[in-house]
Amino acid sequence: MASAVGVDDYALSRVPSGARYSWWSVAVQRFGQISALSQFLLGATLGFGMGFWQAFLALTLGAVILEVVAVFVGVIGVREGLSTSMLARWTGFGRAGSAVIGLAIGISLIGWFGIQSAVSAQGLASLVGVLPEWGWSLVFGLVVTAIVLWGFGSMAWTAYVTVPAFLILVGWSIISELSRHDVGALVASAPPGPQLSLLEGTTLVAGGFIVGAIVTPDMTRFNRGVADVVKQTLVGVTLGEYVIGMAGVLLAHAVGSSEITTIVTSSVGWVGILVIVAGTIKINDWNLYSSGLGLVNFVGTVLGKKVHRGAATAVIGLLGSVLAAAGILDRFVDFLTLLGVVFPPIAGIMVAEYFVVRRWRGDLEEAKARGTVPEQAPDWVPATLAIWLVSALVGRFVEVGLGSINSLVLAFVLYVVAGKLGWVRGVGAHRTADAVPQPANA
Repeated sequence: MASAVGVDDYALSRVPSGARYSWWSVAVQRFGQISALSQFLLGATLGFGMGFWQAFLALTLGAVILEVVAVFVGVIGVREGLSTSMLARWTGFGRAGSAVIGLAIGISLIGWFGIQSAVSAQGLASLVGVLPEWGWSLVFGLVVTAIVLWGFGSMAWTAYVTVPAFLILVGWSIISELSRHDVGALVASAPPGPQLSLLEGTTLVAGGFIVGAIVTPDMTRFNRGVADVVKQTLVGVTLGEYVIGMAGVLLAHAVGSSEITTIVTSSVGWVGILVIVAGTIKINDWNLYSSGLGLVNFVGTVLGKKVHRGAATAVIGLLGSVLAAAGILDRFVDFLTLLGVVFPPIAGIMVAEYFVVRRWRGDLEEAKARGTVPEQAPDWVPATLAIWLVSALVGRFVEVGLGSINSLVLAFVLYVVAGKLGWVRGVGAHRTADAVPQPANA
């Protein structure tokens, strides 16, 4: 039975108050998302193409974008107790629009899952051998899939082990490598690779975690209050971007490479295996978790089938592992650049609807009092889809300013204007299949 494959973890319903976790349990996972190997890889990419202070500025601008997005959508998540793809039904996108978002999130996070698995596979193949890179990609992906099958609880315990281990090992790697160099000279040195502009660097930073910021409700629905969301976001994003990201910048200058495996192994040799494994597990479990939630919403909406989250996780985990084996890492920079302009408008629209326009806010509040979700949702909201498309295109092709900020702010402004003009209207309506109260210990 599907129910035997992991736990469903409130995939299509609110997380009740009795199933919420302490601030620390959620915060460790948030910090684990940012202080992961992907951030090291991002820092190395910036350091290979930018000077130290230019990379610092790119990380700062990108971090501000990510924190603003994560806090606002995270507050929606903790208040409503719903996943991102479910919330989208009543925050501007409608039932079908939320399915599109769920699919987009699922595809992007499968890509991230594949990229992370490929990074680990490179290190394991070079340092351990035994299996080729594609073999390690499959092994690593399936191990992470097994962890995620059992939901938020097992992921919390994984974070307690992998986050401290990663930070200790990265600290060792940084000290070992930088002790052989003049840090002042590294800070002043020119980038060892083809130069990146500030605009390109900031877009890479924002793109590097923008999907993680947008799916923040998948995590914050397990929080107990708004203050917890703000604390964990500010601490997690700030420390993750600066501590891990800037370390990657310096090490790229020291080693003269953007290859994370080369950087780590040149510093601490075989211990680099542990750095790579610990740093990848903690981000990849959330990539897979949110991707599964998006797929559950998509299948339920489009096909009318209720898919167990555990079963969806198993399928996606296998697919992501195959993508890693196929070499998805080769498209890393192009992938981040695309995410940096396509996904910010989603957050802009959700925040504008929930806090300003409030077209469906009353439905959410009425259902929340019953401990359920609204009994029906609009099928489509045409104005929203037009705003999303226009904002993404402006972010991609207008070269003035930062594409991520342009698309985010434009989507917010256009949606507010459309709401004031009465253009935000749903087309059709569909009953919500799971609009029933959830017991506190479900």
